[in-house]
Amino acid sequence: MSFQALQDRFLWRLRAPLSAGEVRRTERWLASARVFLAVSSVVAIWLDPGEIRYSPWVYWVLVFYIVHGVVIMLLVRFRQQSTVAFRVLAHAADILWPALISVFATAQSNPFFLFFVFVLAAAAYRWGLWETLGTATMAVLLLWFESLMFHAGFITWLNGVLVNHGWLPLQVDLADYEPKRLFMRSIYLLVLGLLLGYLAEQQKQLRAEKAVIARTLSRARVESGLTGTLQEIAGEMVSMYGSKHMVIASQEVRSHHLFVGELRCENGDPAFHWLDPVASDRQLYLYDSPGVACYAWRRSWNDGEQFSVLALDQEGAKVRDLDPQFLTRLAEKYDFRGLATVSFAFGHEWTGRIFLLDPGLAGDTEEELRFLQELVRQVGPAVYNVLLLRRLRLRAGAVERARFARELHDGAVQSLIAVEMQVDVLRRQSTVKPALVTEELGRIQGLLREEVLKLRELMQQMKTLDVDSKKILGLLADTVERFQRETGINARFFSQVEELNMPQPVCRELARIVQEALVNVRKHSHARQVLVRLTTDHGACNVTIEDDGRGFPFSGRLSQDELEATGKGPLVIKERVRVIDGELTIESTPGQGSRLEISIPQRRDAAYG
Repeated sequence: MSFQALQDRFLWRLRAPLSAGEVRRTERWLASARVFLAVSSVVAIWLDPGEIRYSPWVYWVLVFYIVHGVVIMLLVRFRQQSTVAFRVLAHAADILWPALISVFATAQSNPFFLFFVFVLAAAAYRWGLWETLGTATMAVLLLWFESLMFHAGFITWLNGVLVNHGWLPLQVDLADYEPKRLFMRSIYLLVLGLLLGYLAEQQKQLRAEKAVIARTLSRARVESGLTGTLQEIAGEMVSMYGSKHMVIASQEVRSHHLFVGELRCENGDPAFHWLDPVASDRQLYLYDSPGVACYAWRRSWNDGEQFSVLALDQEGAKVRDLDPQFLTRLAEKYDFRGLATVSFAFGHEWTGRIFLLDPGLAGDTEEELRFLQELVRQVGPAVYNVLLLRRLRLRAGAVERARFARELHDGAVQSLIAVEMQVDVLRRQSTVKPALVTEELGRIQGLLREEVLKLRELMQQMKTLDVDSKKILGLLADTVERFQRETGINARFFSQVEELNMPQPVCRELARIVQEALVNVRKHSHARQVLVRLTTDHGACNVTIEDDGRGFPFSGRLSQDELEATGKGPLVIKERVRVIDGELTIESTPGQGSRLEISIPQRRDAAYG
C-alpha cells in the first residue's frame, strides 16, 4: 500500500475525530480490562503454579502491573480529559509489560499470551491499522531483543547477582527463546495485529463515512432554497475531494427541461450559479451510459492523449469495455486531468449527473467511487425534499393569497362599494330629507365598524404565530379578552391547567382553532356570552367553546365522523382538528346556543408542520 493511500486513510479519520467523551469512555474500558486481566492472571497462577515454573518473581511483576492498572484507572476517572501524550505513555507501558511477563511464560497455550492480545486490541481501539501493526512490530522486536540478551549470557549474570544478594534466581527456560519458537510467536503477533488493525480501520472508516454523509445532509435546508442548498452541498463535496470545479446537470423527465449549474472555487470561496444550456448540452452531460459512477484520467501515448476509465454500475460492480467517447466531448469544453462522475435520480421526476473535475482520489479508487455513489444516493432525497417543500410552500402561499384576496373582495371591498353608493344617495337627499341623513349615517357607521372587525380578524390570521406550550395559555387569554373588547360580547377564558405539554405545531393549531371559533361566534351566532374552557383528562387536552347564540342548523350532538359524513360543522375548524389528530364534537340547540368540544392527545406533533 502506497504512502498516499496511508495518508488518505489518515485524512478519513480526521474527517470524523472522536469526541473527548468517546476518548474517555474508551480509556475507561481499557483501564478496567487491564486490571481485570492482571487479577485473572494472579488467580490463574495460583490455581496452576506450573505455568510460571513456580517462580515467585511473577507475583511481584503482576502486583506492580495491578498497581499500574489501578493508577491509570484512577487517572482516567478523575481527569477531565485524556490527552494524546497520556494515551501514548500508557500504551508504551502496555507494550513493555507483556515483554517482561513473557520472561517467565511464553508458550502460545499459556494464558499470559493474552497480555499481547490486550495491547494489540488497545491499539486497535485507540487508533487503527498502522498503529496496531506498529504495536505488534514493537512487541516482536522486544521479544527478539530479549532472546539476544539471554543468549548473550544476561540471564546467567543476573542470576549470579541475585544469588549473591540472597535472592531467588529467575527461572527462565532459554529454550522458549530459541529462534524457531520465537519465529512462530512473532508470526502470531503480526497476523493478529494485522487482523485486529484491519477490523478497527474498517470500523473507523465506516464511522467516518457516516459522519461525512451526515455532515453533507445537514447542508440541505428548506430556508436556503434549492440554489442555496445545492451551493452548500456542492461546496462540501469539492472541499472533501479537493476539487476546484463541479458541474451539475439535471433534466425534468416530463418536460425534458435541462438545467446546468456549476460551482467554482474562486479565492477559496465556492460560488454556484446556473448556466444557460444549449441544445448540445443534453448529449454532453446526460449521455447514455451503463456506468453510474465513473472515474477517468488522462494518459499520454505516442499518438496523443487517451483516457483510462473505471466505471461501476447501479449495483457497484465494474463495467467492462466502456466507450470513452463522452470524455472526448467533455475534454473539449473543460480542462482536466481527472474526472469523477456519478448519476442520480429523484423519483420518476428528475435525472441528472454530477461532474467533479480533478478530484483528489487516493487509495482504492473503486472504493472511493462506491462511497461517492452512496453519498449521492443518500443526499439526493434530501435535496429532492427541499425542492418539494419549496414547491409546496409556494403553492400554499398562492392558495393563502387567493383566499385573502377573495375575503377582501367579497367582504371589505363589496362593503366599501355599498357604503360609497349610500353616501352618494345621502349627499343627494341631504337637502330634501335631512332627518333621514342621521339614521342612515348611524347604519353606515355600524357597517364600517363591522368591516373594521373583519379586517382586523383577517390581519390576525395573516400573522405568524410564535407560540409554544409555555405561551399558549397567555395567548388564549389575550385572544378572548380582545374579542370581548372589540365585539362587546361577554367572553371569559377558564383554564384548569397551568402549563400544557404539547409540541409547538399543535399549540399553533390550537390557537388558530380558538380564533376561528370566536370569529364564527361574532359573525353568525348573535350570542351575548361566550365561554372558552381548557381542561385535561386522561392525558388529553380538552378545549370547549360554548355560546348562547342561535346554534348550528341542526339539533343534537354529532361526532367528527358524523360531521364529515353529513357535511355539517365549520370546515376550517374540522380541517385544523384533523391536522393535529384531534377529535371534534359539536352539540347544538337551535335558538339556545352551541358547544364545540375538541380533544387533543398530548405529546403529539401536527401532521403537517
